[in-house]
Amino acid sequence: MTEVSCGEPLPAWRLEFYAPVASFRDPFFPGLTRGLPVLPPSTVRGLLAAATGAPCESLAFGMTACSEGEGVDAETYRPIDATGLNPAVSGRVRAGKGGMTLRSRPFLTGVHLTVWLPGREGDRVARAFRRPRWALRLGRSQDLVHVEARAQVVLEPVEEAIVGHALAPVSGHDVPSAVAHRMAASISTDRMSTRWSDYLW
Repeated sequence: MTEVSCGEPLPAWRLEFYAPVASFRDPFFPGLTRGLPVLPPSTVRGLLAAATGAPCESLAFGMTACSEGEGVDAETYRPIDATGLNPAVSGRVRAGKGGMTLRSRPFLTGVHLTVWLPGREGDRVARAFRRPRWALRLGRSQDLVHVEARAQVVLEPVEEAIVGHALAPVSGHDVPSAVAHRMAASISTDRMSTRWSDYLW
């Protein structure tokens, strides 16, 4: 991507997405199903890669996200016992250790996501959303997301701005109502390593 000096207008694509239901588990609470109130940047990178068909997308982007509501679902898990003492039969395991269990699963409803993709790389990725290579999802595999709008815009530098539901680096602004969240910025293609960052939302 071409270097652009601070203060110079930047051509970009603005893409708007909508998911009726989505869930983003907080990985810092192992064994618990605590949900994040906003999707992590790694999820957006996965969405972009699904559109292009690439193993990963590392381009810079801006994002804002919010949801209309939230809830907690009771999900049935049937973990397989590693010892083989409680094998699965027809996709089910009997109750008991290593058997069926219920867990609470937090979810968000009416998830709205806006992504800004600047420069030539942004143009390449935005055009891929006309015919995505893979199904577009947010969070889990069943959480489908819809493209609601695509538009070419010009990002103008300003001294002051309305932050709204934008996700920003911890030094990005000084809005007192913003809350810091530690989230995955990106995940390696083999899923063996994660890069973490702190964001204001």
